[in-house]
Amino acid sequence: MGRRFGWLWASYAVSTFGTRFAFDAFTMVAILVLHAGPTEVAVLAAAGLAAGAAVSVPLGPWVEFRRKRPVMITTDLVRFAALMSVPAAFALGLLSFAQLLVVLVVVGAADITFQAAGGSYLKALVPPDGLLVANGRFESTNWTATALGPPLGGAAVGIFGPVAVVLADAISYLLSAAGIRAVGWDEPRPARTGSSRLRAGDLLDGWRFVLAHPELRPLFLNTVLVNGLIMATAPLIAVLMLDHLGFPPWQYGLAFGASCIGGLVGARMAGRLVARFGRLGVLLTSGTLRACWSLGLAFVVPGPAGLGLVIAVQVGLVTCAGVFNPVFATHRLDRIPADRIARTLSAWSITSKTAIAAMTALGGVLAGLTGPRAAIAIAGVLMLATPLLLPWKEGRGQPCSSR
Repeated sequence: MGRRFGWLWASYAVSTFGTRFAFDAFTMVAILVLHAGPTEVAVLAAAGLAAGAAVSVPLGPWVEFRRKRPVMITTDLVRFAALMSVPAAFALGLLSFAQLLVVLVVVGAADITFQAAGGSYLKALVPPDGLLVANGRFESTNWTATALGPPLGGAAVGIFGPVAVVLADAISYLLSAAGIRAVGWDEPRPARTGSSRLRAGDLLDGWRFVLAHPELRPLFLNTVLVNGLIMATAPLIAVLMLDHLGFPPWQYGLAFGASCIGGLVGARMAGRLVARFGRLGVLLTSGTLRACWSLGLAFVVPGPAGLGLVIAVQVGLVTCAGVFNPVFATHRLDRIPADRIARTLSAWSITSKTAIAAMTALGGVLAGLTGPRAAIAIAGVLMLATPLLLPWKEGRGQPCSSR
């Protein structure tokens, strides 16, 4: 894939490991340092996500007609500065809940902007036949970081405290910016079509394009709903296992950490499966199979049998996701014109994060009314319907060997 992609991959790896290392760090800072209650913690998670998505709405159209590498470096530095403010304020005795919320909003908006610019930059940097390989490597890195980062970060919290892992996350973004700078290649400045000034109508361009596209619209609806349902059930299964069923924390961590091996295996298999069965065949099959697992979490029981069930369900889900995600990312980039990538990816991310925040809040309300097990079951049943939103018409309209 070449030296330039190597630097981009290294940049992605270091920032991803930093993020996973600092998994739930803000929640722990809020609880252990600021002594926040459950309501404040819920507000921190949901409001920070939703507000970050709202702030990033005008950034997608703005990024579209600018060189992407400087934008990526800038957003890395913005995340570094925002996160560094937390240990700095802590050292001065000035850290507050309001500051944590502001930092999460800034980091959330920078995340979406970076992803929008990064997708466009990757498509320009890598030849078309290398996109699936590149996305497969990113996906493998993500699952490796997810397996290793939280346990190491949890140990670091126990030794150094939660503020220290926020510091480590901040440094990872500084290293990421250095890696992107070392790529040493800037794509030509995109030519702006139409007015040179950002108009109010430009803010909706990404959504208009996706919703009018017969192939991307079903994928958009499918991925937003699936991601929202998965993330909404995460706190519910934690309550069910740790509180209602009495699993010790190490078994809970083992159940979800071990499943990351499935994601790594799936990402490594994706390229071979596409070569044999075609991109659309793999996309539709893995997208359908990943919807079949979540309902099993509603049947968890105490003891080894329950732990085994959770591990089996999570490994199955994550393996299918490990295959689906790089194929989906490649297919999406292939279908979006080069002059619309940033706007479209930004709109996609904003919708996904907003949906996750809303579904997480609704899941909490539903669990309060029915109990976590019933809420998990309802989410699992809804998940079974998500394959109906996959682009089946596109699959029937093209040969199975389509790349």
